[in-house]
Amino acid sequence: MDKLDRPREIIEFCLKPLGLSKTTEEYKEAYRRLEHVIKTYQVMAIREKMPVAIDFSNMKTITINEVAHGDDA
Repeated sequence: MDKLDRPREIIEFCLKPLGLSKTTEEYKEAYRRLEHVIKTYQVMAIREKMPVAIDFSNMKTITINEVAHGDDA
């Protein structure tokens, strides 16, 4: 199994460029949101019997500043 097959590894890979401490509320909230999205996507793929492999290692990194665009609280 590739190390990026599990939600935890995918999330940590995506959040690493932000350089946030894992103890900050921002990191925890981003982690929670990403985990929800990934697990929901996995459930839908299984339900539809259409698993999809995604190679996150080649995706360009983008940083979204919610404060600059309005908080989504």
